[in-house]
Amino acid sequence: MTSALSTTMHLLSSPPSEEPATDYRTSNWFTNGGVVHTGRDGHSFSIEATFTCESEVRVVPGVFDTDNHFLAEYYRGFGRCVAVIDQTVEHHYGEQIRAYFRDHDVPYAAEPLRAWESDKQPELVDAVLMWMRQQRLARHEPLLIIGGGVLCDTAGLAAAMHHRRTPYVVIGTTVIAAIDAGPSPRTCVNGMGFKNHMGAYHLPVLTIVDRSFFRTLHPAHVRHGIAEAIKMAVIDDAELFELLVDHGPQLVRTRFATEGFDARLAAVADDVVFKALRSYMRHEGTNPWETHQARPHAYGHTWSPGYELHSGLLHGQAVSVGMALGATLAERRGWIGPEKRSAIHQLISSCELAVDHPVLDDHELLMEAQTKMIEKRGGRLWAPLPRGRIGACDYADDVSSEELRDAVEYHHALCASLPREGAGVEMYLADLDLR
Repeated sequence: MTSALSTTMHLLSSPPSEEPATDYRTSNWFTNGGVVHTGRDGHSFSIEATFTCESEVRVVPGVFDTDNHFLAEYYRGFGRCVAVIDQTVEHHYGEQIRAYFRDHDVPYAAEPLRAWESDKQPELVDAVLMWMRQQRLARHEPLLIIGGGVLCDTAGLAAAMHHRRTPYVVIGTTVIAAIDAGPSPRTCVNGMGFKNHMGAYHLPVLTIVDRSFFRTLHPAHVRHGIAEAIKMAVIDDAELFELLVDHGPQLVRTRFATEGFDARLAAVADDVVFKALRSYMRHEGTNPWETHQARPHAYGHTWSPGYELHSGLLHGQAVSVGMALGATLAERRGWIGPEKRSAIHQLISSCELAVDHPVLDDHELLMEAQTKMIEKRGGRLWAPLPRGRIGACDYADDVSSEELRDAVEYHHALCASLPREGAGVEMYLADLDLR
């Protein structure tokens, strides 16, 4: 990225040429082109346009350690770093981050913002937009976002709106931000009673993953973050599934091997993070505008957007319920056998995530969520469910009201014998100590 960065700055600082600048670009991450086709009548035409973007995901341990030059060199070419940072992250790491940029002689300006789930509203987007405007952030300068999933989603949306496309860099400080929300092109806010209802597609130009941030996470955040790794394991990566079966509960207890020193577990944590990221972005990163709905990573996200806000569940806990119900539905359809369905349920439960929840008894709410998802997905349900084996999926397009009701009833019966009768540990937003 250093050479691309240098080229970008050269283009921006070069004096005007006597020749027309036919290829002037505001950044080296985005390119576009197109062809105009004139109609036979001579009074109409059509436009065929293309757009490409370059996004990098990089694991950078100790990104703010003084002897780690990567991020400082990245921003040095822009002359400064303008950032938004979650206020909790600022509390734990703010002084270290300021000292890092000061030691590397890179001007740094950051706006701490509260970014709870309840803050995932247009007002938070407005606050980020106001900060970028106050800093007079240019169209070629990447905003730095340091925080969890809520800040990644909302500040990413603000970047999409600022100058209609401002690049941004993400450092996800939670599990869910590091392996899911951070690198995702889907920026969004909640609205109209539906999770992530409003947003825009805008890939970060760089996502940095540094597992050391997990050390200060509330345990509930670690649990609900690992749900996104389980999601990718069930429908896309059998090796990841086995790693989580063997080590998932220990990763939760040790905040992904950031508590104590266990080199073996740390290597496992790195493997889990990398495999989950690669699996997710193999599908999400190559389909950044959701132009097709063959999206395995939507597993667990078909009905959960309709009941997550209603139930007060943490995102990963709501998704876990959706994944578990999806596994049950897959068994009822004969797509997987009872042993694979049980293995999925057991993994979710062993990580202290919810497998079942009373909200599933609100059949009208589930059907309303399904209707909204059909609208969102272009007229078809296209719900990914495991099929054949762990690490593979197919898509259910015809889940009737009766089939869903019967699956929920069967699901309740299955979960009654699980630990906590299928409930998760600290599964509600209200369970978090937000003082």
